[in-house]
Amino acid sequence: MQKISTYLSVSLIVIAFIIGIGTGYSFTPQYSLSMYDKSGMDLGRADKWIDLRYINAMIAHHRGAILVAKQAEISQRPEIQNLAKEIQTNEPLLIEELYQQKKDWYGDTKKVADPVVPNLGNYNDTFDLRFLNAVIAHHENGIEMTKDIRVKSSRNEVLDNANAVEKFLTDSGAMLKEWRKNWYNS
Repeated sequence: MQKISTYLSVSLIVIAFIIGIGTGYSFTPQYSLSMYDKSGMDLGRADKWIDLRYINAMIAHHRGAILVAKQAEISQRPEIQNLAKEIQTNEPLLIEELYQQKKDWYGDTKKVADPVVPNLGNYNDTFDLRFLNAVIAHHENGIEMTKDIRVKSSRNEVLDNANAVEKFLTDSGAMLKEWRKNWYNS
């Protein structure tokens, strides 16, 4: 009887631990720190197609920002609402410019597939925190892409784009982190 109770107890502890980790990962605001798949950031080797891969990755990156911003329309904070509107206004212009470069340089008119973005869920006390975490992770992903292309490309337009994108993402990421600290002390 003692062996069965010990075995049952250990099994229940293991099951509870696994369920607890799964629940914590899914329902806490911190899960978003790993929401973006970092394995997709590598643009591959520096070959004649590196700039095209960067352009396609940046188009997907900007589309991802739009998709996350659309979810943020339900926020009650004016700062988040304004940011969401700004993203939805400005990102399509950047995407259009990238598509034009893609067409001019490579004759490529194919549309880039929308990326998979985190589902931020319904509005509640931690919605804005989930949004901030998602956008901060999104910015960090973009910065990694700009660092990657800077060591692989020799095209001035691409390098200038990477520099501008990295500066913007770094500056706005700092603002988002400040909001997160002020609003959630995290």
